[in-house]
Amino acid sequence: MRRRESGFTLIEVTIAVTLVGLISLGLLMAMRVGFTAMQKSNDKLMHNRRVTGVERILEQQVAGMLPTTATCGGEASAAGEKIAFFEGEPQAMRFVSTYSLQEGARGMPRILEFQAIPGDQGVGMRLIVNERLYSGPFSTMGFCTGKAAGDGGESGPAFVPIAVGPGSFVLADRLSVCHFAFLQPAKDAEPERWVEHWTRPILPRAVRIIMMPLQEDSSGIQLLPLTIPVHVTRWPLGPYAE
Repeated sequence: MRRRESGFTLIEVTIAVTLVGLISLGLLMAMRVGFTAMQKSNDKLMHNRRVTGVERILEQQVAGMLPTTATCGGEASAAGEKIAFFEGEPQAMRFVSTYSLQEGARGMPRILEFQAIPGDQGVGMRLIVNERLYSGPFSTMGFCTGKAAGDGGESGPAFVPIAVGPGSFVLADRLSVCHFAFLQPAKDAEPERWVEHWTRPILPRAVRIIMMPLQEDSSGIQLLPLTIPVHVTRWPLGPYAE
């Protein structure tokens, strides 16, 4: 008797392998599209968290401002006199705060130095901050060197330049605009006004940090100008009689 043989032809095997390959390719493409969309969502979420984190840090640092003093020109200088330790310039700001990046509001006060500098390879601008330990008025003595002419004929303290180094922390990067302004309290018949050079012996009423991204992205949260009130109303040079 002739035995009946069953099996697959070469054409059938080729078609089956091709179909399996096409199905696998479709699954891989679908997984790749899904992973790409998830990565974009994660990147967007991290970007939004960084933006809100920077704004929250700046608000807490300004809110923790202390009415400290410094001896301008050094203790041995003939021009040595106490000043309210606050530097306000269009591209720089320096004060003492109870809030730091390292320890939050739980550690010792820090001397905070903010500065707007050119970005990497000269693209845009970036906002950096230095944190130095504050251990009393003597720790601020070396930051003020004398007197400098200010706006409206007023003379204010002259501070040493802010140094940028490996310990500088980048708060915001790739900015098209980054500068500071300060709300000056009413004086005599003059109303409150915003100034870019702070020369008065008191603290400003508020600080405005103007930051604009280099490239705007409407699908995410963008850095916006911040106006942060200064809650310290006490004159820094006055005695603690209370």
